[in-house]
Amino acid sequence: MAARFEIDPWAVEVGRVDAAHLAQEESVFGLSNGHIGWRGNLDEGDPRGVAGSYLNGVFEEHPMPHAEDGYGYPETGQSVINVPNGQVIRLLVDDEPFEIERGTVHAHRRRLDLRAGAVTRHVEWTAPTGRSVQIESTRIVSLTHRPVAAVRYIVRAVDEPVHVTVLSEVLANEPLPLPHEDPRVQELLRAPLHSVEADVLGTAATLLHRTRKSDLTVAISMDHLVSTTADVGPSVTTAAKDDLARTRISVLLPAGESLEVVKFVGHEWARSSAASTLRDRAEAAVADAVREGWDGIAAAQRARLDDFWECFDVEVDGIPRLQQAVRFAQFQIFQASARAELRSVPSKGLTGSGYEGHTFWDFEAFVLPVLTSTAPDAAEQALRWRHATLPQARERARTLHLEGATFPWRTIDGRESSGYWPASTAAFHINAAVAGAVQHYVRATGDTAFEREAGLEILVETARLWVSLGRWDAEGGFHLDGVTGPDEYSAIVDDNVYTNLMAQRNLRAAVASARRHPDVARDLGVGEDEIERWERTARAVVVPFDERRGLHAQSAGYTDYARWDFDTTREDQYPLHSHFPYFDLYRKQVLKQADLVLALYFAHEAFTPGQKARAFAYYDELTVRDSSLSAAVQAVIAAETGHLGLALDYLAEVATLDLDDVQGDTEEGLHIASLAGVWTAITGGFGGMRETEEGLRFRPRLPSGIDRLRFGIRIHGSVLHLAVTQTEATYELSSGSPVTVWHYDDAVTLEAGNPSTVTIPAAPPAGPRPTQPRGREPRPAAEAFRVDGASS
Repeated sequence: MAARFEIDPWAVEVGRVDAAHLAQEESVFGLSNGHIGWRGNLDEGDPRGVAGSYLNGVFEEHPMPHAEDGYGYPETGQSVINVPNGQVIRLLVDDEPFEIERGTVHAHRRRLDLRAGAVTRHVEWTAPTGRSVQIESTRIVSLTHRPVAAVRYIVRAVDEPVHVTVLSEVLANEPLPLPHEDPRVQELLRAPLHSVEADVLGTAATLLHRTRKSDLTVAISMDHLVSTTADVGPSVTTAAKDDLARTRISVLLPAGESLEVVKFVGHEWARSSAASTLRDRAEAAVADAVREGWDGIAAAQRARLDDFWECFDVEVDGIPRLQQAVRFAQFQIFQASARAELRSVPSKGLTGSGYEGHTFWDFEAFVLPVLTSTAPDAAEQALRWRHATLPQARERARTLHLEGATFPWRTIDGRESSGYWPASTAAFHINAAVAGAVQHYVRATGDTAFEREAGLEILVETARLWVSLGRWDAEGGFHLDGVTGPDEYSAIVDDNVYTNLMAQRNLRAAVASARRHPDVARDLGVGEDEIERWERTARAVVVPFDERRGLHAQSAGYTDYARWDFDTTREDQYPLHSHFPYFDLYRKQVLKQADLVLALYFAHEAFTPGQKARAFAYYDELTVRDSSLSAAVQAVIAAETGHLGLALDYLAEVATLDLDDVQGDTEEGLHIASLAGVWTAITGGFGGMRETEEGLRFRPRLPSGIDRLRFGIRIHGSVLHLAVTQTEATYELSSGSPVTVWHYDDAVTLEAGNPSTVTIPAAPPAGPRPTQPRGREPRPAAEAFRVDGASS
């Protein structure tokens, strides 16, 4: 599994073109701002792996295929679609189309610049006619102009005159991989957009389309700035009809002269706005961008990212490739959410159509904690989107004969879009993930306005859900039966520890918030009797513990199940769900991903250090990591229990997941929650960061190979930086009001400009390194961070 991208601390770059890897590179080189997503397709559009131009929230509905119908099954599904694609720029050289599979490519280099927020491309090409050109393109999806993406395209004649024609296009109804074999689904998704209007004004054009079933209207507008160093200027014409708008720019370039085309593309969509309103908004966004020009757009992009990196860069000294991977992960999380604004972040961000563009529980569980600590404005917007979907969540709860609200397992607009109920409807822990994200956000930011306007209502409705979902036993214990926890190789179990503990946290958070804001609670119909019922329920939650083995059972009776026969399971039989029936997986001790171990992190105060060590060793033996979500959490707990080398191996696996296409599915889009897990493994693992009732607590400790680690987080508007070496930690408040944090068991009070350096205590004995199922050991850091035979 060789590294394809060159090592650079601030960039991801590849110096060759290989059609076999185009689909992966399209995901890696994808650009987004949370509203617009452009896959890293080549400018000319072909060849390509998967075309991709997305708007967050734009989808098509289709019938939900079920093998057998049942009560409460969703009737309609949702799939992301391609909106009209404005990134296409085709080139003709003396009437020969530029394609990397034609003529001779002398040089081809693409680079994602993590500080500029841009993808650049350099090509040297000779056409079959023998005429040579150089092509330079730079692509930006603006973080400051939400509807705008832009391309700067320069073509230069090399050694003799050439006639060049640039065809700048907006192209609708580009195909996506179809998610289902049902012909009804394929028919709707094959060409989901129908034309409403096509307009041309000078060098500008606008296409308006509407989806056939979901009734969403999309407006895509483009305009251009054209210049040349040639003595005779270019001819420019524009035409538009139905699914294609095209601006044609032609010029004769003497040797050494160039043509520059700057293309600005505006993107708008809505369910209820008139088509004319959307057209005006898209065209106005483009007009603003044209006035600002390429240099202004690029400068604003760099300034926005400079602000982000200054506060929240993660510095890793000692392993250059890890440094690159960490910054790549941070960039992807930020660009996936920066301008989402009352939208969630799909599991693939806006880099691919995997999982049909759906949002899952892992956004709140894995991504939102990162945003809360580094980009809290984006976190707030995402949580307000969840709040806006409460009507659908309440309706879903009523359908299931439950109280309160239950959020969907997978969705685009807030309605449930999963047809497999054991791993969706029964996975009620998503509600605790949403509530936990609310609790964490309020604690970290002190945002009282959000808590009053949205947060408390989410906590109230999810608390009501848990009370109605559970049962009381004769001894006064409260149980949650027939639920599915995070591990998808276990389903419909009783008292899943993760679910029970997270529900308990949810109930207690609702109690605390309702008492902080009694007037809002009253408006929501919450009285003292209901608050006391939540308190009683939280105290009575049953947490299974296997006394004979001295550890927590993942669910009631789980440790008594037969163990999976790992010794006879072949390497080519992973992932297990593709080769074995779920009924067999469900009745064996085998884990697709961390479940009880996830509870050790999210509900860390519920376990003693000894319980954590025993549980981690036990469950690591069972975890095959057929899910990309697992390794990051295993890294955190491995570090906490003293297994720093193992933690680094788990981090190496998740850090290179997409850059090395470890699972072979990066072509479907980046694994956004796993990329967030890179940050979590660093801060929660080697930084030892935990949220507690007393405030943030750090227990930093570095593995061999990392000489220094530094990261920043935001607490109540203040920016805290922690720098860690092998022997000491320095806490520095870079800006804001004084804060108190904990270094191991000692309080450290910080004021801006007065750093505090403290010693890291000696590590306690860790015991034997935990083992994993045969053949499922994590990717060794020495392998993952090795390039061209040399350790890096």
